Amino acid sequence: MADLVFVWDADGKPPDGDWTPVLCRAFANEATPRAVSIPALTEDRAAEFKAAYLGWIHGLGECRTVGRRLLDHLELRPGFSYWWMTLIAEKCNWAKSPQITDAIRLFALDHWLAGRPVENLVLASSRKTLAEAMKSVCDGRGIGFGVEAENPGAVPTSLPRRLYGLLPHSLQALAWLTTYLIKRPLRSVGLEEWRRTKGSVTFVSYLFNLVPEAAREGRFASRYWADLPETLQQAGCDTNWLHIYVSDALLPSAENAADVVRQFNRGGQGRQIHTTLDAFLDARLILRTVRDWLRLAGIGRRVTQALFTTKVGDLDLWPLFHDDWARSISGQTAIRNVLLFNLYEAALHSLPRQPIGVYLYENDPTEFALIHAWRAAGHGRLTGAQHATMLYWDMRYFFDPRSYARVDRNDLPMPDQVAVNGPAARDVCLSGGYPPERVIEVEALRYLYLSGVGEATRARNSSRPFAAQVLVLGDYMPDNTRAQLRMLEAAMPLLPADISIMVKPHPSSPIQAGEYPALRMEVTVQALSVLLEGCDVAFTSNATSAAVDAYCAGVPVVSLLNPTSMNLSPLREYDGVRFASTPSELALALGVAISAADQREQKPYFTIDPELPRWRKLLLGPTA
Repeated sequence: MADLVFVWDADGKPPDGDWTPVLCRAFANEATPRAVSIPALTEDRAAEFKAAYLGWIHGLGECRTVGRRLLDHLELRPGFSYWWMTLIAEKCNWAKSPQITDAIRLFALDHWLAGRPVENLVLASSRKTLAEAMKSVCDGRGIGFGVEAENPGAVPTSLPRRLYGLLPHSLQALAWLTTYLIKRPLRSVGLEEWRRTKGSVTFVSYLFNLVPEAAREGRFASRYWADLPETLQQAGCDTNWLHIYVSDALLPSAENAADVVRQFNRGGQGRQIHTTLDAFLDARLILRTVRDWLRLAGIGRRVTQALFTTKVGDLDLWPLFHDDWARSISGQTAIRNVLLFNLYEAALHSLPRQPIGVYLYENDPTEFALIHAWRAAGHGRLTGAQHATMLYWDMRYFFDPRSYARVDRNDLPMPDQVAVNGPAARDVCLSGGYPPERVIEVEALRYLYLSGVGEATRARNSSRPFAAQVLVLGDYMPDNTRAQLRMLEAAMPLLPADISIMVKPHPSSPIQAGEYPALRMEVTVQALSVLLEGCDVAFTSNATSAAVDAYCAGVPVVSLLNPTSMNLSPLREYDGVRFASTPSELALALGVAISAADQREQKPYFTIDPELPRWRKLLLGPTA
């Protein structure tokens, strides 16, 4: 008798029955011993399914309609295709496009079904787009398909957000642009200094993550760049800084940002020039933005039908990406992208020729606009500086290897070189097919403090089976942090009564201790270097880069393995790092980690040298 497969895309345990249970959002455990886990299947053949998805994206850009590639239809400026700025090409699976996880896992399901005598598959889910895509898997294999709707529960959203969501994408775009222009009174701030600069090295960075004490004194100091600005100034190298303003507790409004930029310029005395992208806003630039946006929307109407027929074999992924495409070609994403594109053009064309440029490398689509505008303005060498961690499952950093080929027509925009911050990032970069001649290694600026933090700085009492303190490192994504703390709550009855919990939230994701009454925890904003010296184990989400700080400081790390997303841990497959997906697994992992029962020699992760010899050579020349 052929199998009946029951795919469970909901919380909790699937119902019992005469079928093979397949879990979409969980790992199999003692409560579901017969179940097949799609997240586990995906990890088992991660390289294969990752490559298949990247191949699909490459094929979309190359697909032809009306005699031309999609890449060429979307040519926004000579030699630059807007395709690279779409959500689909961006592939931000951890925040903007979480359905990428579903797409990759459909490859895993399709592979698992191959050769099995399955007659029918039933999906229990509230997600219509997943059902449509999964139906294509079944149709391709001649398997009957059915859906049982699950109640997803109410997702709280504010009334303004609900009303905004009901608007057509074009009206959402115009509403966003209007709001942006009202809230960004940064026009002309630092503009004259920028045009008259004598600087020879230009940095593009975020006006975010500043050192608060320095900012209050009117002095520029950024955690992204650590000691590098001062090092360059001492060497007589004048610099320019083009900032992208991001609201935070230190600079909650654009007015605050304008004030601090003026103070930076006064303090820099012509040696450091600061401005923001928003300084270049004017009526003509806004008109160009609207013109580009309307043109894109028109192209989208002509090419959409051809895209929707592009499949991977019989697998149709388009139901998952229809909305991403609409937002990218005519919605808020589209108008934001073309606005930033025009701002980069204005900023870099008004800057005296620069021999060297450096920007924070995250493969955000606006970086591609920066690369094009930099080269179109005739500037020199451009380096992308990788400032945090490069994750195996952060799809932004990866392309099908064919995308790196240079055909001199709307190619993938690439910097002259990517400066990676250590051997771990180099390995990830090269294993993904990035051209090795474009990869260099420099010091990890954000992690220089680790040169003074290590096992010698942590006086751990090894005589006790459980230590006193667990350091919980919060995530950038609030949902990930909530999942961490809920799991820890559930594990508390399995842990010693005297254990203490110290929680450090991510700066952009505050935590209210009262929401977790079962946790006896203290919320702190102390520096991570101080907290690592006093803790016995770090508990992290499977996405935060802070896990690496703990690992490099010699602190045992336990990470929550969240089956609703990919394993985005920067310590994926590192010996001695433990992952837990249930409260019992978490309690066991914390116990083993604290007792140091499985300590292993650490692998080098970052390049750490406070003297910055590699950065000096890159920016000041080989004799620096």
